[in-house]
Amino acid sequence: MSIPRFIDIEYCQTDDALFPTAIAWSLSDGRMKTVVIAPDESWLPADMELPDVDLHYLEEQGVPLIELARVLHEDLPDETVFTDGLDPDDVLVDLIFSSVNLEAPFELAPVTDLITGLDRDTIEDRRRDLMFEQGLDPQLPENGVYALLLLARDEGLIGME
Repeated sequence: MSIPRFIDIEYCQTDDALFPTAIAWSLSDGRMKTVVIAPDESWLPADMELPDVDLHYLEEQGVPLIELARVLHEDLPDETVFTDGLDPDDVLVDLIFSSVNLEAPFELAPVTDLITGLDRDTIEDRRRDLMFEQGLDPQLPENGVYALLLLARDEGLIGME
């Protein structure tokens, strides 16, 4: 049984800016990858005042966009990748790939396309409950992906080993 792929993107959003700051995704074997993203200069507002974002940290520790795009092409080629559907993930993915003049190698779909027996509100309630039960910080994208993997397992979409 193939394990569904999931993605979660943390981001900064102000009146003047919207850009990804970290991303996590799952692989076909259930492992996850997560990286901090070095922002493209075109994403940043002229005044550089961004609440709750440490630009120095992102610039020093973040993965360059071309490297991120390369890894995503290797890990998720021609895949349908599921999101929680709560964030502007499609816009954020477009920002990442358009900044390096590439097309995304995968198609985004809401988790409701995968878990069809539950409505969106129920899925979100269950995801939130799983995060609470596991003591997961919802601000970390790897925790969002992990919660979606747990939900898919609970719904019988991932076999138990």
